Amino acid sequence: MQRSANLVAAAFALTALSYGLARFAYGLLLPQIRQELALSVSTAGWIGGSAFAAYCVGIVATFISNGKLSPRALTVLAGAAASSGMALIVFAQSGLALGCGVALAGLSTGLTSPPLASAVAARIAEAQRARANGFINAGTAAGIVFSGLAVVVAAGQWRQLYALFAMMGGAITVWLWFAVPRRGENAIAGNFSLALLRRAGVLPLCCSAFLMGLASTAIWTFGADILRAEAGFSDRSIAWAWILLGAAGISGCTTGVLTDRFGVARVHRLALAGIAAGTLGLAAASLSAVYGLATMCLFGAAYIVSSGVYLIQGINLFPERPDLGLGIPFLVLALGQTAGTPLFGAVLENAGVIVALGTFALAAGVAMLPKASAAKQPIKPPVGESPTENR
Repeated sequence: MQRSANLVAAAFALTALSYGLARFAYGLLLPQIRQELALSVSTAGWIGGSAFAAYCVGIVATFISNGKLSPRALTVLAGAAASSGMALIVFAQSGLALGCGVALAGLSTGLTSPPLASAVAARIAEAQRARANGFINAGTAAGIVFSGLAVVVAAGQWRQLYALFAMMGGAITVWLWFAVPRRGENAIAGNFSLALLRRAGVLPLCCSAFLMGLASTAIWTFGADILRAEAGFSDRSIAWAWILLGAAGISGCTTGVLTDRFGVARVHRLALAGIAAGTLGLAAASLSAVYGLATMCLFGAAYIVSSGVYLIQGINLFPERPDLGLGIPFLVLALGQTAGTPLFGAVLENAGVIVALGTFALAAGVAMLPKASAAKQPIKPPVGESPTENR
């Protein structure tokens, strides 16, 4: 029990580091970074997209290394990538240097979630896994809250903040070495086969995840910039909006409880509706700061719950390969974010904030249409592979 609690706590901390700090803090600090480095909106969008692209590379790397590297090794690599990427950002003097740091930090997120899913499957009883994974997934929100509070304390000091985040990453990386299972300890192994993608429910799950990822970039990358440009928010006010977004996202800890009580499909439709409403509602921030803060709260809660549901659905579809069950929908979600970040920047620059937010809110609404099966699939190996024991 103590080892399981230590694993969940360390996994929560890594999620907070890689997602909340290494990836999403860029959007919070973007107004300050753009001002100092003289970046255009389009350039900022491409740099943000590099983090999501690197995330995809990281997930594919975990698929390839499955059975070759332990969950411990992969999570330690994730912590090291997050820390190193943010250290590079500290010294960035150009858009190119910044992009390299942002991409390396983004790589950490792809290396984070699949091995954590495997570690949870190895150490935690099946009945408790959905709640454990939902709690770990909410680490993103905790990282966002921390980054917002740090900005309130050290307003305008984005380089110093990234230095702090990098040092925290080093400490978390050491913790992971002791908390995550060693190689061969109840490992879940198996080769990847394209036959796995033909399972019932996988295609609609991927379609929905892509659209949700695309829609989410409106706020994750450009939300702070829109609050400053359209609603006149100061850096301090933006930080408080980010804190509220993260605090609301902590409700994602209850994702497993909510799906057990109300069903996966119903919870997910409500979450996607919340993402759409939060994205579109950001346009009303120019009318009142209250609207801006409220929509950030709504988006934060909806995004963490929605991503948690994708996690649960994927693991239900691939019970014998939890790394794939989590990795496939998160990979496709990141592909949507990779495409969405530069696309939103281009639409915002050429058509204005109302059109851009409305278009991306529509994408979140359309994501409700594909329906993935919530039922667990039978554990059977792809054609040509021998069964592996799910211990």
